[in-house]
Amino acid sequence: SHTWFWNVIQNDFKTGNIDLDGCMRLLEKMQIPFDEDHVKHIFRRTVDKHSGDVISMDDFRAIYRALVHRPEYEELFRAYTSDGIILTETQLIKFLVKEQFQTEADETTALEIIMKYEPIDEVRKKRQMSFEGFIRYMRSDECSIFKSQHRTIYQDMNRPLCDYFISSSHNTYLIADQLMGPSHLWGYTSALLKGCRCLEIDCWDGTNNEPIVYHGHTLTSKIPFRSVIHVIDKYAFMSSAYPVVLSLENHCSPKQQEVMAHCLKSILGDKLLSSPIGGEVDMTQLPSPEALKFKVLVKNKKAGTIEESMLRMDNDNPGETEELSDSDFLSEDEDTDDTVPLHRSKSPTKRRGDRRSSPPPPKKSKVKKGKIALALSDLVVYTKSQKFVSFEHSLMNQKCYENNSIGEVQARKLVKHSAKEFISHTTRFITRIYPKGTRMSSSNYNPQEFWNVGCQMVALNFQTPGTQMELQDGKFLDNGGCGYVLKPDFLRDRNTKFTPQNVGGYSKPMSLSIRLISGHQLPPSSLSKTNKADPKVQIEIFGVPEDQARKKSSVVKSNALNPKWNETFSFNIQVPELAMIRFCVEDEVSLVNNEFLGQFTLPVMSLNTGYRNIPLLSKEGIKLESASLFAHIWYY
Repeated sequence: SHTWFWNVIQNDFKTGNIDLDGCMRLLEKMQIPFDEDHVKHIFRRTVDKHSGDVISMDDFRAIYRALVHRPEYEELFRAYTSDGIILTETQLIKFLVKEQFQTEADETTALEIIMKYEPIDEVRKKRQMSFEGFIRYMRSDECSIFKSQHRTIYQDMNRPLCDYFISSSHNTYLIADQLMGPSHLWGYTSALLKGCRCLEIDCWDGTNNEPIVYHGHTLTSKIPFRSVIHVIDKYAFMSSAYPVVLSLENHCSPKQQEVMAHCLKSILGDKLLSSPIGGEVDMTQLPSPEALKFKVLVKNKKAGTIEESMLRMDNDNPGETEELSDSDFLSEDEDTDDTVPLHRSKSPTKRRGDRRSSPPPPKKSKVKKGKIALALSDLVVYTKSQKFVSFEHSLMNQKCYENNSIGEVQARKLVKHSAKEFISHTTRFITRIYPKGTRMSSSNYNPQEFWNVGCQMVALNFQTPGTQMELQDGKFLDNGGCGYVLKPDFLRDRNTKFTPQNVGGYSKPMSLSIRLISGHQLPPSSLSKTNKADPKVQIEIFGVPEDQARKKSSVVKSNALNPKWNETFSFNIQVPELAMIRFCVEDEVSLVNNEFLGQFTLPVMSLNTGYRNIPLLSKEGIKLESASLFAHIWYY
């Protein structure tokens, strides 16, 4: 391995010793992920031994080892080699079976790993693995805590749409808060690139007969509806082939609704779903994500039936407008959703204090009849917005292609008092939950409580970082990140007796044990002048109420480069199919104050067993390239 190393680096030392920049360039060339603060610190420590600003080949080797040769890897490697230097194919298989619980590992598996990760030619040719190869394997995605099978689409995509959790965003056009924040096309682009499949578009009449998108009655900026549809046309299927639902919060006059319909048809073309697939009007069951691949669905109110729409389309007679009755018009999100007129929130004290004392939002006068342009109405097929009255009313009257939107406050009461009926409802109908209007800063609610009762579209503000968004991102990492995750069977079965409070016979208890071994190249504290932090790790389970749990590690003082914990945490999980696990690394600034350093959240069912690296994401959800935790995971 010695010769290999010199061969790799000698070119860079041809002209003599190298400085810090040269050192970083060389690490990059060797494809070693590193954090500049940590490399700077190790580099300084090395050159301080012999004053100056440059290092020799021997120095570089010492830096490389300090960064790459982790003792916790070495211990594992040595346990399986006979000479401490080389791992044979047989020894590697033994490691995979015993430590990584890959019971089906054989020569082929081992050979694939050797071919992929062993950098030293002569070792690779002998079908063996050096410590260098072993490190590269242990650092790879294959040894990630997230199961590699779940990185691809592995679930049945042929079930009706209401059988899936669907990645959904609220006020997609906002990239900051709800009152003053800019509306921006980037909100749509980034949500779509994240695999979001249900977008919200708040439409209002604009000048020159051009509908606009913004947060009504507020000072957020305005963007043309047309531009939003262009962005959707361009990015809808870049990260997922499965259908995108446009949830229109429509405040436009019939005249501008016709413009909207024309935009949707002319820009989206064949992508727009405007009549039932296969031309059949079997409307007794929703089609599947598979059947709707590469289609954009419009979610809006609708006048009349699908059959009438199809007749009009066949005769090419779009008609003018249709009156919707009172009950239809005063429905759905547009009056209950969060377009709270601006004057209510003038006084911040009132807003923060007891909200009950603030004046009720002005009710729209009951005589106003809604007019809907038939041209727009006719584009609504499987996602017709229907006012939610009660579970009983829906059971008696609602069609499978009619969807309800329920605000988080009302939804939370329903979860508390009628969970069984709520679940029975979501086995039949797509249900969208949206944040309450008083969340002026676009804060989010915990989506878990609504996933627990099978709500398909739990809409969050994608622009707001935090635990809620981390749960959302973690849940939809599953199934290849395609934005559709199949609900557990006890949330799809119409006769289910399951409720989150009383899991009864639906529990499949899992005993989970996590040995947190170490961290590597964690981001230094913002207070550190060098590369230090006082890291601690919090492991939290989200799921049905009895599965909620949180455990904390001890604090490692003044070490962000390679803190060691070696602490074991055990969890008993009753409903693993709904559970999420979150690893959060914080810097203990004081006894009452912690600084966020990084986190990773994933479904419990996507956990890999054995020795695993846990990647870490920043507050904004961006992967921290060089930072990770190392743990041993085991469950039965």
